[in-house]
Amino acid sequence: MDMPVVNECAVGDCAYNRDHACHALAITLGDPGPGHAHCDTFFTAPSKGGDPTVTGRVGACKMSDCRHDTDLECRAPGIIVGYQQTDVDCLTYAPA
Repeated sequence: MDMPVVNECAVGDCAYNRDHACHALAITLGDPGPGHAHCDTFFTAPSKGGDPTVTGRVGACKMSDCRHDTDLECRAPGIIVGYQQTDVDCLTYAPA
């Protein structure tokens, strides 16, 4: 199984974001509440991290109620990460 690619990340202040692209090798999407697919990998730092030669992938998804989730693995071809109000979320999340 190929891990889904992070097609876009609109969270410019994330330590893994460079020019709207995620450069973490793999991100984790969490579940702090129903319908809230928070990017658990998001954090800020004084310098950028990750591998600038690769595009981030979804390594784990804890959103079992998402239509793209099968056995806690994301099956979407790709995702978008951005702000849902003030939270950093997977904007591809869709309730099953």
